[in-house]
Amino acid sequence: MRMIPTLCIAVTIGCGVSKDEFAAQQRDAQQSLTKYQQETEKAAALEKKLADVQQHNTVLQKQLGEATAASAKLQEEKGALEAKSAQYQQLASSLQEQIASGQVEISELRGKMTVKLKDKVLFSSASASLNKQGRAALDAVAAAFKDLKGKNVVVSGYTDDVPISAKSGFTDNWALSSARAVNVVRYLQSKGVSPAMLGAAGFAEYRPLVPNDSSASRSQNRRIEIALTPADYTPPVVDIPK
Repeated sequence: MRMIPTLCIAVTIGCGVSKDEFAAQQRDAQQSLTKYQQETEKAAALEKKLADVQQHNTVLQKQLGEATAASAKLQEEKGALEAKSAQYQQLASSLQEQIASGQVEISELRGKMTVKLKDKVLFSSASASLNKQGRAALDAVAAAFKDLKGKNVVVSGYTDDVPISAKSGFTDNWALSSARAVNVVRYLQSKGVSPAMLGAAGFAEYRPLVPNDSSASRSQNRRIEIALTPADYTPPVVDIPK
């Protein structure tokens, strides 16, 4: 670019161009150079703007894809929640008398529905044989669970910390809590709940809800819990020091 004025001088001198004509040509050359530089800068700015727009569009497309996936997931979760709520309502309606009297509690959290029954609703003291009142409550539970697919139903037995009498026929609270859970499972199976999704566990006195420091507290700890979970539900793992 710097050579243009020099070349113009050489051409002008060789052709016998006047001083004024030379100055005019030099101005024209400088203006052309300036205009070329300005146009080049404008083109570069436009290219950068286009690249920014394309990058922005790529980000928007990614965000749109993520939003679409999130919306689909929310719709799926909404459907699952509505289904669980309908099941919850069915069970709550069937057990409304027992719930009103405080004998039964129902809760639902993160895909896990739990029916908690006080031991006296199902069994006589120190017994694992289901009574008439208990069978009536379990009939309602079975009616809500028997047509389920892809679920687990785990029955857990719990006692208080009072040692069981040898006259009961059970060696300890482990045996009593386990026998009660198994008998509830067998009853649910007899009422049409698939045995493939049933399970039983006994926890004796070692999972109290409240401290065993009064008769009322011990009554809360003596219970049967029936947990309904998805088939792929993974229970929390507790590390027990050796």
